[in-house]
Amino acid sequence: MPRPRKPASPFRYFNSSPEVIRLVVMMYVRFPLSLRNVEDLLFERGIDICHETVRLWWNRFGPMFAADIRRQRVSRMKGFRQWRWHLDEVFVKINGERHYLWRAVDHEGEILESFVTKKRDKAAALAFLKKALKRHGRAEAIVTDGMRSYPAAMRELGNLERREIGRWLNNRAENSHLPFRRRERAMQRFRRMKSLQKFASVHASFHNHFNQDRHLVDRQTYKLRRSAALAEWQNLVA
Repeated sequence: MPRPRKPASPFRYFNSSPEVIRLVVMMYVRFPLSLRNVEDLLFERGIDICHETVRLWWNRFGPMFAADIRRQRVSRMKGFRQWRWHLDEVFVKINGERHYLWRAVDHEGEILESFVTKKRDKAAALAFLKKALKRHGRAEAIVTDGMRSYPAAMRELGNLERREIGRWLNNRAENSHLPFRRRERAMQRFRRMKSLQKFASVHASFHNHFNQDRHLVDRQTYKLRRSAALAEWQNLVA
């Protein structure tokens, strides 16, 4: 019986090693660095690449790594359905025009979904909720702010009774925007809606993977979790 063919490596057409490519993509997406910042930092470590190579690699491999991270984390979390979701939206300017980045965050700070729209109405909220529910299933409770688009969309979906609203109750979602805001400033904003959607989704997956809740655990536990995250990262798309 013939052996099943091993899938071709996604790195096969590149002269650099997979380890270097993973390092470049991780540095650019995870940290608030510009393309040229990454180029200079790598040059100090003996890796000579152009900033346009950094752009090419993150565009080519960033979504691939993010999809692998998301697939593994979603499969691990399928058994946990006592979820409390926190929903919030923040405006992002694209070429001077205001757009909205919607986020769904669970009770532990895991970013479940990122969704970009031009408007902040019922149709946008409905599209966002449908996408999050399709991927992650039903939540036990959904915390939102006082915007009227949420109850209108949830009423149509038949889960309005799960909505919770209260002062300071949604801080979990509001705080989840901070890492993205820092990254946005380093990138000097976005030029296309498609680019914003792509980067927001990739950045969310990277943040989930490397976020070890340092303020909640002792030093030794943090080091173990950090080592495990890095080891898992090295095996992505292997």
